[in-house]
Amino acid sequence: MEQEDGGAGLTKSAAVGACTAMAVFYVAILYSPTLILRLPPPNSFKSFMIRRFVCAAVSSLVSLIVCSLILPIRRRDASNLLWVYGIRVDHIWQALVFPLSLTSFMYTGSFAWKLLSMLQASNEHLNSGGNELVSSFRKFVDWVLSLTSSVSSWRNYFVAPLTEELVFRACMIPLLLCGGFSTYTVIFLCPIFFSLGVQLGYTVIFGAYASFLLVRTGHLTAPLIAHIFCNFMGLPVIVSRRSGQEVRRRGLSCQDKRSEICLISNSCICDGDAGFLLDAFPIHKSTFVQQ
Repeated sequence: MEQEDGGAGLTKSAAVGACTAMAVFYVAILYSPTLILRLPPPNSFKSFMIRRFVCAAVSSLVSLIVCSLILPIRRRDASNLLWVYGIRVDHIWQALVFPLSLTSFMYTGSFAWKLLSMLQASNEHLNSGGNELVSSFRKFVDWVLSLTSSVSSWRNYFVAPLTEELVFRACMIPLLLCGGFSTYTVIFLCPIFFSLGVQLGYTVIFGAYASFLLVRTGHLTAPLIAHIFCNFMGLPVIVSRRSGQEVRRRGLSCQDKRSEICLISNSCICDGDAGFLLDAFPIHKSTFVQQ
């Protein structure tokens, strides 16, 4: 991503102030229906979440408009503004596949554990005379239907990733870059604004990673797809504690299939972490990267 006016007209303090205001506004507006508009309390969890969806959408729209007025860019036509925000259609498949592949490295251990556990359960089910394939297909269909009808799923996999990436990445990163901050300072500074209204720890780590994806690719799709994927998968498994306990208790016995699964899972965790660290920069040095 490249600033278009050398940061002229936007100081570091102004950029930080604008980002802080957007972060506070994003959180504060969630409480506006009852505190400011004096609406009655929602009568269900679904209506409560729909109110929050509307508030998050309003916050995102306001942030995009305000950011477009503050940014020192020469041309304020729609296509140029969308490009500044990382909203592009060119090289869309690279922006989907590369970040998703890179993020998947961190979940190699989880994938291995689930796959091997499924294979073991399938073998046990077949030995008992059941049809594991039909049973798994029915579970998958039920799971998909539950996702599409669940308001929590819409929050986790659509509304929250989209609005958060628009405000905390698409708006804040161009502001901080135009304010004169270095690229790597922006990567680690940007997630701190999100933590002001949420929490520290994992959100800061993921926020830095999402900022890295947007800065390196210039494509909002990259952190967005990583955000959805991480929300779906949950926290990555760094080490399997169950593995260590079972292996110590059973003395590394290969006769116990569960211990074998644990050992393979831990091995995949190490391989995945190594693959992530080795491929983080090479993957994003592709031809579609614009800095």
